[in-house]
Amino acid sequence: MTRVLLRSSFMQLLCLFLLTAPLAGCGVNTVPTLEEQVNATWAQVQNEYKRRADLIPNLVSTVKGYATHEEQTLTEVMNARAKASSITLTPEMLSDPQAVQNFEQSQGTLNQALSRLMVVSERYPDLKANENFIMLQSQLEGTENRITVARRDYIAAVQAYNTYIRGFPGRIWAMIYGAKAKQSFTAPEGSENAPEVKF
Repeated sequence: MTRVLLRSSFMQLLCLFLLTAPLAGCGVNTVPTLEEQVNATWAQVQNEYKRRADLIPNLVSTVKGYATHEEQTLTEVMNARAKASSITLTPEMLSDPQAVQNFEQSQGTLNQALSRLMVVSERYPDLKANENFIMLQSQLEGTENRITVARRDYIAAVQAYNTYIRGFPGRIWAMIYGAKAKQSFTAPEGSENAPEVKF
């Protein structure tokens, strides 16, 4: 009797192994793995945007001390920062093209306002020589570069995810998980033109 039970248990384990072994190598875990990669890279993009938003009040305060009559530009920067900070884009919303576009528009507005602020700084030689301003400007430039890298990594993660769920066997797993394509970044209209700086 024990021998029959052992044999039966062995056969059940063997059948279980034979049924599950193909699943381990067929990509069942690839969809969640790629989706988590998309979420992680998106979190890094948001982290860099937050870093930029945290630097802006310091930059504006430094410029205010030198360029008091440039209040309109400084106000635009702070308003754009407030708007960009108020629009959030959660990983769940990355499949919504309109939400991604709204988020990118708010960040683009902030970019434009910061560009105008840097042009204002060129008008004030004392400001350009100020150590605090130079440090903040350098930090802001570094942050913009980090945002570019984080966005590039996000674009690559979205590409890998979307490619997998549109192919075979990823399409099958995507249907099982209910996975949807994620939205990548698109450059705002007119960004192919170099900005014009006038002094």
